[in-house]
Amino acid sequence: MDPIRNPYAPGAGQRPPELAGRDEQLRAFDVTLERVARGRPERSVVLTGLRGVGKTVLLNALRSSAVRSHWGTGKLEARPDQALRRPLSAALHMAVRELGHPQPDEVAHVLGVVKAFAQRDSGSQTGPARGIGGRALSGAARLRDRWSVGIDAPAVTGRADSGDIEIDLVELLTDVGGLAADRGVGVAIFIDEMQDLGPADVSALCAAAHEISQTGLPVVLVGAGLPHLPAVLSASKSYSERLFRYSRIDRLERAAADVALASPAGDEGASWSPEALDAMYAVTAGYPYFVQAYGKAVWDVAVGPDIGSADVAVAAPEAEAELAVGFFGSRYERATPAEREYLRAMAEAAYSEVPGDGGSTAYPSALAVELDSVATADVATVLGKRPQSLSPARDSLMKKGLVYSSERGRIAFTVPHFGRYLRAHPE
Repeated sequence: MDPIRNPYAPGAGQRPPELAGRDEQLRAFDVTLERVARGRPERSVVLTGLRGVGKTVLLNALRSSAVRSHWGTGKLEARPDQALRRPLSAALHMAVRELGHPQPDEVAHVLGVVKAFAQRDSGSQTGPARGIGGRALSGAARLRDRWSVGIDAPAVTGRADSGDIEIDLVELLTDVGGLAADRGVGVAIFIDEMQDLGPADVSALCAAAHEISQTGLPVVLVGAGLPHLPAVLSASKSYSERLFRYSRIDRLERAAADVALASPAGDEGASWSPEALDAMYAVTAGYPYFVQAYGKAVWDVAVGPDIGSADVAVAAPEAEAELAVGFFGSRYERATPAEREYLRAMAEAAYSEVPGDGGSTAYPSALAVELDSVATADVATVLGKRPQSLSPARDSLMKKGLVYSSERGRIAFTVPHFGRYLRAHPE
């Protein structure tokens, strides 16, 4: 079929043509927006899930809902090597501009508070400001960094500039929330990869969200991150489990996966046979990224307009080869030799094969039993080493976002089917 008309979108964070299976989250967020705008109490939102389940896509969809409700919105992506002040200030700058407040003086004052918050050199409390790699920044570099905020208004002195991130963040969100309340709407800040925030920043966000909820100001935080994000928040503030509404984003159920494939094809005058949909769910397991990746590959090889199971069989190796390079391989390449050894031991410990009838190239046993997580002691047993000696490799993999620990003594891949990829691609 015509590759130009291929409707499937396997890009990172790209919205698929049919956002199937997420109606519940979208409806719940619409209720949150309306309640907060009316001054009713409501919790902020946290989305959690593995890589490839569509957290970023859903985060963007929720932001679009806020924009349609005339809220001010801003988005940032947390990074392990970056403090919260600068990216959050940029996000709030955008949110204030979107509000369209009719009083320029009030807007300028709040933007001045945002600028003061951004420019406060938190590094001055503990030592010189640091750049990439931990190198101390020169005076000129600090000055250049200080004046690259992008806000024309002068910084406000004595507001959100104490250097204590918790105090400053409460003052900042209070002023921004007040501006939104004047308009009868709210402000929503969307934070992707939230688990990568530093401990101090996580604590400050929780404390600020708690304070804002008590004052009734229309400010909502929407975070997205890996499955262990709730544990990160709970370790920071004991009340975080009551502060956020957690939503686990998982693979699509069969009906939703079928819709994600059939609806876009129908818009292009094509259709999937029931057998083809069966085959697609068998190889994708309903993970949204895999649905899009395999869907794109099948479309390109199918003669059409009726897509059958034979088309899936022909396209599957091509889709698997592309995933092996872009989705799995790029992550594996980030690991050191010791970390790769640990990953492969995890894969061996996590899978127990039952004799079956085979399967696709990447997934050789159709009856392989996949464990959601494995005991760190089992990984050590596979490697023939003491668990304590493997802690550095495990911790480094966690920092790189390749594995996570949702409970003490157990470890799991952040990427679905990563263990199967490792088993199918021995070094």
